[in-house]
Amino acid sequence: MIKDAFAERAAEWDQPSKIDMTTRFINELKLNINVQASWKALELGAGTGLAGLQLLPEINSLVAEDTSVAMLNVLRSKLTGNEQVTIVEGEIFEYKQNDIDLLFSVMAFHHLPSLETALAHIAGLIKPGGYVVVGDLMPEDGSFHHFDPIPHTGFHPEELKTKFEAVGFGVNKYYVYNTLTRERIPGKLSDYDQFILVAQKPL
Repeated sequence: MIKDAFAERAAEWDQPSKIDMTTRFINELKLNINVQASWKALELGAGTGLAGLQLLPEINSLVAEDTSVAMLNVLRSKLTGNEQVTIVEGEIFEYKQNDIDLLFSVMAFHHLPSLETALAHIAGLIKPGGYVVVGDLMPEDGSFHHFDPIPHTGFHPEELKTKFEAVGFGVNKYYVYNTLTRERIPGKLSDYDQFILVAQKPL
């Protein structure tokens, strides 16, 4: 069984800094695409729902995917039972329907072990004309995750754009939209830039 790396942190995850970070991402997403009330959206790496539940009132339904059962259990605790939310425990490959209008992800792409394989799968989930919006870190020195081994220490957006184009997406834009200031090394404050990338599947 794969260890849930977020199990011990899930209950305390919803801190003001993370709420602010996800709110900035959702606001930026809405500046770039015209979200429709009829849409079905999927959040990759939904965690406790900080981003997805902000968008939910503006769409028809939400699929919340995450590999951490503990994080998803926190999300479940926020639901009243009337929301149109489907929870998927496991990797993005567990979801196989070609019915997504918008897939979005904030600070989760750097945890994807095989990015090319994941993008090829994502391309099969998105309806023609649908969007993928990614918020993640610009390249950093590994200190953001305290030098723990993770698949990616940020991304060069131009390289990520090329990978999206390789599976059939057009990339409308990418740019730095936020800077996180964190004390990851004791006694030292460091800045970590976040970019947003907007991709669209052709009609």
